[in-house]
Amino acid sequence: MTIFEQRESAIRGYSRVYPVVFDKAQNSRQTDDQGKEYIDFFAGAGVLNFGHNNPLMKQAMIDYLQSDGVLHSLDMQTTAKAEFMQAFTDIILKPRNMPHKMQFMGPTGTNAVEAAMKLARRATGRTEILAFSRGFHGMTLGALAATANQYFRGAAGVPLTYVSHTAFGCEKPCVGCKQNCGLDSLEALRNRYLDPSSGLAAPAAILLETIQAEGGVNVAGKEWIKKVEALAKELGAVLIIDDIQVGCGRTGSYFSFDDLDIEPGIVCLAKGIGGAGTPMAMNLVHPDLDKLWSPGEHTGTFRGQNLSFVAGKVALSYFKNDELMSEVKQKTEQMKEALQPLLKSDSSLQLRGKGMVMGLDVGSGERASAIVQKCFKDGLIIAACGTGGRVLKLIPPLTIPQEDLVAGLNILINATRSVMEEAA
Repeated sequence: MTIFEQRESAIRGYSRVYPVVFDKAQNSRQTDDQGKEYIDFFAGAGVLNFGHNNPLMKQAMIDYLQSDGVLHSLDMQTTAKAEFMQAFTDIILKPRNMPHKMQFMGPTGTNAVEAAMKLARRATGRTEILAFSRGFHGMTLGALAATANQYFRGAAGVPLTYVSHTAFGCEKPCVGCKQNCGLDSLEALRNRYLDPSSGLAAPAAILLETIQAEGGVNVAGKEWIKKVEALAKELGAVLIIDDIQVGCGRTGSYFSFDDLDIEPGIVCLAKGIGGAGTPMAMNLVHPDLDKLWSPGEHTGTFRGQNLSFVAGKVALSYFKNDELMSEVKQKTEQMKEALQPLLKSDSSLQLRGKGMVMGLDVGSGERASAIVQKCFKDGLIIAACGTGGRVLKLIPPLTIPQEDLVAGLNILINATRSVMEEAA
């Protein structure tokens, strides 16, 4: 037995799917302790948008360490933090005319969601949060209440309350959905909220992923999102966008909602924002909301992640011009084009996505699991997600070299064909 089997908790998950010991990594490749290389189409579930051991970020962190830069600082002011904040302001916020404040908290996405929910309740004096079917927002109790997956919810051990769920408005019908089910459900819900005799109280916030990555790469329709924003304004609720997995350039623009013409009150960010894989989470909070906080009301020991500030500043440099985002758009089309023959050969397959986060729905969790295992055996790391684990999620580093993208897609296509033919 390995030390992992002897001593690591039974809770471990990914190590069971990929049962090797990884030793080294560079950009879109990982190498195990036996020297076998794997192309990475998982990228830390969206953490490693800029690849493993990004050389620019690595050098910046080495320089910072060698200069005895402050590593841990709670929420005290440091030069690394100031430089990150200034870069984020100049490169991301000002060009979008976003007045939002930056709130740093414990360095996980779930903590960002918890803080957003707290503040929305403070701002409105209400308790209920409206979330959506198939949504995923984290594992701590507040965020877990907003998460729809029963497998995760079942581990809570207590009732998960003060959150209600309604149908997500997919761009195209998803598993179990009918055309316009999201729009129809939203309109019915609006009528109930506006009916003083319905017994339904208005929510404190509407919590939304524009793309449900863990939920199966379900992309929200623009018309539906605009109606969600309008409903939030009509009800006086805070619109919270959870951009934790699909932000930071993943869709071909910094925010997943850049092309949707919406103005969220709070944006939750984590994962890719730290750049190099070091932990960091940040909420962008409209000043009208942010002023409602009192100092230290939402705190955390590790909200001063200075190595993340250093690497995150380098990550922001990729958005000073359109070079990387143009490359993402080109790779997006390349991925779609490569998968078209597979889709045409089997009408039961469905491809969803936006930018370099795509979901290949293969119809069942059993098939998806077999494809994941075949891919891994052939040198590709890919994960399953969605209802019953039936969707293969493609989320490679944005910086993946062309040869790795082509090779990884070929492994995926061949593995999918092999498994689907066996299942036929």
